[in-house]
Amino acid sequence: MKKQIGLKEAISIGIGGMVGGGIFAVLGLAASLAKGGTPIAFLFAGTLALLTSYSYVKLSQTYPDRGGTVKFINQGFGISVFSGAMNNLLWLSYIIMLSLYASAFGSYAPNLFTITANKTIDFHIYASGIIILATAINYYSIAVVGKIESYAVIIKLVILLAFIAIGAYGLMGNPNVAQLSIAHWENPIKLFAGGMVIFVAYEGFELIANAAPDIANPQKNIPRAYYYSVGFVIFLYIIIAIVTVGSLPFSEIASAQDYVLAQAAKPMLGQMGFTIITIAALISTFSAINATLYGGSRVNFEIAQDDELPHHFLAQLWNQPIGLMITAVATLVLVNILKLENISIAGSIGFLLIFGIVNFVAFKLSKEVNANKIIPLLGFILCIIALFILISQQYQSNLVGILVSIGIIVFCFAIEWFYKKS
Repeated sequence: MKKQIGLKEAISIGIGGMVGGGIFAVLGLAASLAKGGTPIAFLFAGTLALLTSYSYVKLSQTYPDRGGTVKFINQGFGISVFSGAMNNLLWLSYIIMLSLYASAFGSYAPNLFTITANKTIDFHIYASGIIILATAINYYSIAVVGKIESYAVIIKLVILLAFIAIGAYGLMGNPNVAQLSIAHWENPIKLFAGGMVIFVAYEGFELIANAAPDIANPQKNIPRAYYYSVGFVIFLYIIIAIVTVGSLPFSEIASAQDYVLAQAAKPMLGQMGFTIITIAALISTFSAINATLYGGSRVNFEIAQDDELPHHFLAQLWNQPIGLMITAVATLVLVNILKLENISIAGSIGFLLIFGIVNFVAFKLSKEVNANKIIPLLGFILCIIALFILISQQYQSNLVGILVSIGIIVFCFAIEWFYKKS
């Protein structure tokens, strides 16, 4: 008899999925956009994630399936060009997330050990090397991937909670605390846009959906797993944002944007604090790459099983779905050609669109899933509004990221249309 997943394990899946490389990768970007209102930006993004988690709860309880999001979209729209395009977008969004995590790893690692005299070259070596290592581990043993995840979740949470405790104490008497005042906030539209840029830091809660068939006492534990994990991570991110913005001047946050969390530990613990947070970032981003590679290859396999990708994707390479290798190679390409902010925008746009569609499915099937129609409808409307605000706000400053995002969405529809036609 297969062992079922308890409430603690289910919550760990949600927290582990969210507190991966995301916070280490996007915190500096959020602070540069929202300034003193960074905690509010994280609150905006977290509120949208919490609303969307309601739709995931209802759909997971009614349609428990290891395909998770893929199955929900198919349930709402049938096997069609639209559902196929959305599911392919989900797979490509996993690849974008992998690029984000690898980019964060490449930014933090040279602070511990430089390979060459050029930090840019070191970035590409580390970012590429960690993808190759994680791919090798995924091919070697899925059990090893699981063990790495279970240890990494504990290590990174302990270090982050210690950072919060020491950091909160260190804020007393720090003149930079004044930066958190409303006078240093950006306007509400920019705050909201800043929250949507870093929305990728919350997307991992959807991994609970893939585990739904194995969760014990699902009617009670599925909602608890979603709400507890998302609620905890919202609180965690807001406190981290307060400590970071209250510890460092904005100029220092900007100069250390790609590894700002480590820099924020310096005023409290000096070089030792910087090193400890850097190690936590490396462990977190490595574990996130490891788990997302596994998840991405499985999503690819599920899509092919539903006849939304050619059946060639059901083939095996070294006893793993061929999608694992395709996902890894695509990640290597993206992380070496796109900047961190481009990757973050593309990831946020992808997941905002996907979560908007999942909210719409929960609204459409509200009777079948026993949902209050207003909550998923509100989630859908807010996701669409967030998309438009994010695109309009970033159009001038990050045109490449917007074009990459639109190009990926168009590509997903074109590929699916040609596949269905043929």
